[in-house]
Amino acid sequence: MRIVVYGAGVIGSFYAALLSKAGFDVSVYARGRRLKDLRAGGLTYKDKDGVHKAEVTVIDRLDAGDRYDFVFLTVREDQIHTALTELRDNVSPTIVTMANSLEPYDVWETLCGQGRILPAFPGAGGGFDGSVLDAALTPRLVQPTTFGRLGGRERDLAAIFKKAGVPYQIVGDMHTWQICHLAMVVPIADAYYEADDPEHAGNDSVLMRRTARRIKENFQSLRHCGIKLLPGKMHVFLLLPTPLIAFVLGYVYRSRFGDRFMYRHSLKAPEEMHRLHEQFYQYLEGLKDKT
Repeated sequence: MRIVVYGAGVIGSFYAALLSKAGFDVSVYARGRRLKDLRAGGLTYKDKDGVHKAEVTVIDRLDAGDRYDFVFLTVREDQIHTALTELRDNVSPTIVTMANSLEPYDVWETLCGQGRILPAFPGAGGGFDGSVLDAALTPRLVQPTTFGRLGGRERDLAAIFKKAGVPYQIVGDMHTWQICHLAMVVPIADAYYEADDPEHAGNDSVLMRRTARRIKENFQSLRHCGIKLLPGKMHVFLLLPTPLIAFVLGYVYRSRFGDRFMYRHSLKAPEEMHRLHEQFYQYLEGLKDKT
């Protein structure tokens, strides 16, 4: 099984390390500063017992005839079109798009070819300590690696993750799942940007109540517009009172989980999150206009 990870940021590097450790033939397609770091010191990552180096091949181009069983696309939202256009002539059959986006997947297929997009979302987070990766999987209960269906190829992907010890779930409607995901994470990221002290945003009770209210209103609007909430546990935001949601959010923001999976990403990718903020609320307004 040959796998190429297109994008060597936190998510791409982490999945590359996990899959390599499980014995898969993994290449990492990198550019810029990250390419220099990988060529100089390899893909190094922190684990419980120290720093390790993943056995991966580092590449800086993908030729048309370079065939991989899966391409893991792990780039920012504003880089998706460029990456898919570059992959159009590559013969690899399946592109696993592990990215935040509200764009319909048929738009992506016009860029890279029909029947190649297997939409997904990572269940991981973290950052870099210098050039050393410091990342982890999110708890299964919170958010396992999530992906859709593509003519049975999702079963092969599931087998890969199972061998690598990566918790996963398969959903039938990844587009709706992405919408619901953004309904929650956009207000969570916004809170960091609005906080006087982003690192300690969870201590601001007024900010936590405002964030809780925004999340609750987002899910209420989606349901009112006929959008099924996915996964089903998102209904908890409709059932719980806003003060209780705010209390739980404050605890999560102050936790190690919040630091690793929320704070680091929000502070690292503010431009991406601001774009997703605009896209989500424009999408929501469009739904409201239709109803």
